[in-house]
Amino acid sequence: MLGTLSLRLRVFLFFAFLAAGGILAVSGALVLGYRQLGDAAALSAFVTSGAVAGFAILALVTWVWMLFDENVAKALESLATDMRARAHADIERDLDQNKAKYLGDLAPAAAAVTANLSDMKNSLAQAVMRETTLLAAEKNHLEAVLNDLPTGVVLCNAQHQVVFYNGRARDLLRPLGGIGLDRCLASVLDAAPVEAAYAQLLAQPRESCADMRLEVNEGKLRLGVGMRLVEPLPDSALQPGYILTLREAPMVDTACATPILMPRETAFDFDLLHARPSQDVMDCKLGDLKYVIFDTETTGLLPERGDEVCQIAACRVVNGKMVKTEMFDTLVNPGRPIPLSATNIHGITDAMVADAPDFLTAGRAFHGFADGAVLIAHNAPFDMAFFYRKQAEIGARFDHPVLDTVLLSAVIYGQTEQHSLDALAERLNVTIPEEARHTALGDALATTEVFLKLLPMLQAKGIETFGDLLAQTKKHARLLEDLNA
Repeated sequence: MLGTLSLRLRVFLFFAFLAAGGILAVSGALVLGYRQLGDAAALSAFVTSGAVAGFAILALVTWVWMLFDENVAKALESLATDMRARAHADIERDLDQNKAKYLGDLAPAAAAVTANLSDMKNSLAQAVMRETTLLAAEKNHLEAVLNDLPTGVVLCNAQHQVVFYNGRARDLLRPLGGIGLDRCLASVLDAAPVEAAYAQLLAQPRESCADMRLEVNEGKLRLGVGMRLVEPLPDSALQPGYILTLREAPMVDTACATPILMPRETAFDFDLLHARPSQDVMDCKLGDLKYVIFDTETTGLLPERGDEVCQIAACRVVNGKMVKTEMFDTLVNPGRPIPLSATNIHGITDAMVADAPDFLTAGRAFHGFADGAVLIAHNAPFDMAFFYRKQAEIGARFDHPVLDTVLLSAVIYGQTEQHSLDALAERLNVTIPEEARHTALGDALATTEVFLKLLPMLQAKGIETFGDLLAQTKKHARLLEDLNA
């Protein structure tokens, strides 16, 4: 039981018990002395002496506890947090030894350990970099080849979740809502024929392939789709994944549209190929979850009094890495004038949002982007309030699990530290360009970097699953409302 309490709370309880024990001991001694004296007239003097002694003991213990808490317990917690940050979040600044100046050689010893750890990590990183240079070059060559292929290529695991796609596949599937890593293929293609072809191939020799024709986008586009299985890892009990090749098939009596040339980027995470089937989110490991980290800019701070959203931006994190090819960023027409006080903060004017989609359209698009993910924001109750108010009009429930970097910071650093985005960025060595601050995309990117720094620190504290993390954030509910039912 005591092992789950923070160090400072345990120290407080120790001194509280010490004070209570001292007062009880003095009280017992006075009672015994009074009984032995047997003089009723002396009762008032004994009571007065006991009260004075009790208050003196309480004052002395309180004073010693405050000194111990500030210079020992708080210093130890701060030192441990700083060491954890340097071990798991790649912070390279020297430890602030002044925080632990009353702990003797502990602070210099901790600084030496972290410095040696940093040197070892740098040496290891340089060795790995030298060994992987050739592999990186080959990977770039492969990406260049796949990007220039006229055929779309999509790799999925046995759960039909996207592991890899090239630029041509993204272009072909863009009208259907867009493809994304670790998203179900059924979000862009009809699941029935794909699953039927997959089941058929499982019963055939591994070198077999299947071809199909799919009409998509309400019959406006016909795709020729080829499927071939991918061998699983040796000794793996998982079903094999598969590769899809996508090509545009001509429609009868339909003229070909002029192709639009766009920069193409390949997106992949081959670890997803061997991912286990989804389980209850409370039991999922933090590194296995998909996250959408988002931010909004608004006309004001009071959604209940008519303030509206004027920009939404978000980033996706899959397998502990930000997917740079999958961003969400849109201006939103709030349907009301943007006050000058709000424009002075985020720079968005009425003219900029005049032709932007309204909040219902943007909200539906954001809901699709965040499908199946844990939502993360800095001060999430504020941002989520705008979406919760318009769920009925949007036609979709925002019932995602929600995390807040304010509460995550409190889990790591304690409630007494500052938890603003700027304070967290400074603490974790995250740079927020001045021109990007207070823009939805700039703050979403900064919050993403902060979260990716906090994630290994949380895991180092033994917080492995989403349920573990939720139990810890609930301890700091006085800071912010917990949005998880």
